[in-house]
Amino acid sequence: MKVSEIFQLETPQTGESLANVLAVVAGAGLTLEHVTALRRDQHRTLWEVTAEMDESAREQLLSRLSGVADVRFVGWSDRLFERHRGGKIEMRSRVAISTQQILRDIYMPGATGVCLAIRAAPERVFDFTYIGRAVAIVTDGSAVAGPGNVGLRADLPALEGKAAVLATVADISGIPLLVESASVDHFVEVVHAVAPSFGAILLTDISSPRCFEIEQKLRARLGIPVLHCEQHAAAAVTLAALQNATRQTGKVLSDLTVGVVGLGAAGLAIARLLHAHGVKQLLGNDVRTEAMGRLAQLRGQRETLERLMSRSDVVICATGTPRLIPAERVRKDQIIFALSTPESEIDPAAALAAGAAVAADARSIIDVLCFPGLFDAALRTRVRGFTDAMLVAAAGAIASAARPGQLLPDPLEPGVHARVSQAVQAVIEPASATQT
Repeated sequence: MKVSEIFQLETPQTGESLANVLAVVAGAGLTLEHVTALRRDQHRTLWEVTAEMDESAREQLLSRLSGVADVRFVGWSDRLFERHRGGKIEMRSRVAISTQQILRDIYMPGATGVCLAIRAAPERVFDFTYIGRAVAIVTDGSAVAGPGNVGLRADLPALEGKAAVLATVADISGIPLLVESASVDHFVEVVHAVAPSFGAILLTDISSPRCFEIEQKLRARLGIPVLHCEQHAAAAVTLAALQNATRQTGKVLSDLTVGVVGLGAAGLAIARLLHAHGVKQLLGNDVRTEAMGRLAQLRGQRETLERLMSRSDVVICATGTPRLIPAERVRKDQIIFALSTPESEIDPAAALAAGAAVAADARSIIDVLCFPGLFDAALRTRVRGFTDAMLVAAAGAIASAARPGQLLPDPLEPGVHARVSQAVQAVIEPASATQT
């Protein structure tokens, strides 16, 4: 499996030297992610290079670099691990406790009066506690993007990442919860028991088809919004990308035949949202019978991979299988989204070279564009659940935030998440009884 590796090397301060290094990276078949100059000293530059590779590629890369004149390999970097050291999130007080009076106000006896006020009017908990900006990020660790079932504690870095994103771009407190349970009903009971501590629930990294039943049961039992990230946030961002792709190519999405390869959590949610958005011709491919049954409920047709590739105007892959789609299967002017990580079903550059009109992978079609704004809107309006209208509104806002020529905006571009939140709030109806 490919992961991001970081290495440092020194070169003379010439453009040719760096170009030679990058040529080595490309020649080794590695995907370059980032290059930065760490230091310039005495006519030499220390570079840090980030590239995707598997374990076996390390020795080949070192061998190739040793053949480049005046380049000195310094070593492998621990930058990724250092950024995770000690965890990425923490709980802090929003009130500076600098005097005895402040301590008495926020603890005892001051908190007693607020407790009694909330008992008398339970909705005031949203005004006088953090619940109005608190989301539980819940998993069983069974379906982490890339490695799969890594187990609970091994999934915690990914959950912390979501929490850090929520805090940074939406000022929301995301609290990771690891639920050890092989039983769907037990998982639901645990989340139901702790739900009063939060304003909303974000389910993540839960395997299919287990994730569908968990989400359905929690939505039926809880009076707060519940969203499975890999389903609905991913579907909304994919719809946004398709809206811009069809604009760029002069096509009408509802008139196109869309093929979805891999009908797990993400694939089925994408198919379902596209169906709700008016796509009439849905094709699907998956080895699992129950997955094809779910597609049939959307009036989708089962196809072999070869037939799906030949019939579809749009191909969306969410299989988890790297290099599944050979370039010769790409049809001229197709739109192809290969969404598996860390390695996609077909490299976008290869798809474009084979004739695709638009091609992208999970590096750009990323759910972080959606879920912060969705939860911000839900918490601000105190809506009871997420709806298709909210997801479509989020997709439209994401698509419209992209600059000319871009498929999607940068997730860190100022204003993107506020724009999503505002668009979602605009379609929320009082009571919002019908959930997605």
